[in-house]
Amino acid sequence: MRLPDFVLAIRDRLLAAPRFQAFAERFPLFRPVARRRAEELFDIVAGFVYSQTLLACLRLDLFEMLRGKPLALPEIAARTGLPEEGARRLVEAAAAIGLLQARAKGRFGLGRHGAALLGNPAIAPMALHHPLLYEDLADPVACLKRGPGGGALARYWAYAREAAPDALADEAIAPYTDLMAASQPMVARQILDAYDVSQHTRLMDVGGGAGAFLREAAARAPKTELVLFDLPAVARAAESRFAEWGLSGRVRAQGGSVFTDSLPTGADVISLVRILHDHDDAEALAILKAVRAALPEGGTLLVGEPMSDTPGARAVTQAYFGLYLFAMGSGRPRTPAENADLLRRAGFSGSRFVRTRMPLVASLIVATV
Repeated sequence: MRLPDFVLAIRDRLLAAPRFQAFAERFPLFRPVARRRAEELFDIVAGFVYSQTLLACLRLDLFEMLRGKPLALPEIAARTGLPEEGARRLVEAAAAIGLLQARAKGRFGLGRHGAALLGNPAIAPMALHHPLLYEDLADPVACLKRGPGGGALARYWAYAREAAPDALADEAIAPYTDLMAASQPMVARQILDAYDVSQHTRLMDVGGGAGAFLREAAARAPKTELVLFDLPAVARAAESRFAEWGLSGRVRAQGGSVFTDSLPTGADVISLVRILHDHDDAEALAILKAVRAALPEGGTLLVGEPMSDTPGARAVTQAYFGLYLFAMGSGRPRTPAENADLLRRAGFSGSRFVRTRMPLVASLIVATV
């Protein structure tokens, strides 16, 4: 619950007053809070260094190097090609933020975050493409004045501002298709754990990328027909992956643009996985209207993506995705209520918010025709 403005004004004056800060540091009951808030504030100041520490560890393959056993500093330096002092600074920085951990006899092993990262293969590709975002935000004020897109991240996500995205060549979509393929499985698990797609006859994933969501759905719903719809170059990439996964007979990929082509009919459930927040309101509404036209009476739509103002995801959706999508050039994070309003305007008769285990990864709205 939000406090009244006059209470917040009093709080702001207190926290900004040097005398109160000094008092809080001295007073035993306030001291733990003061220390914690100071650490939180400095974490914000130092956040760029933390992310660059992670990036260096990933580029040097340090987590895989330490997966089997801890190593002493000289061996880490030799394997990474860093001078020993550079290796020392890196591993000590990584240990300070939980990526690595100091072990016996001067060795270093995985920390709690480093070990968790190995179990989440989507994290590394996301972090490895962040230099594009860093480039755009090197001067954040200039980025915000420039307006959405126009920088390195917009060039990476070629479809975001492309007038004819369905005409993009295979090589133009390959980088972000690979990134989506790597990050999609963790999103798919959240959605499919929260909603049983096996109750449906045919599932069509619109904007399905390289097919990772449908790969997971195929294992959950062996009797459900599966269709992927995406840009022609993306659909071709998906067909190749389906063949590699042994799913050619189970999943059909069709190329086209949701803005210029009618969606295939026949599906009683359609999924939009991390699609709406990539588009501005007018385009998001057009996508929902196209989906509504393709669904039969009683059909179902699944909207799965991180959403603003959901417990466990507020900072990530507003700070990270808000600026990321601005730099990309298209879209914004929306609250469940804002998505529900778009669904209503698109002609859906009702929608409900379904909690997932990890809303930071994805929340879910189930809408009906």
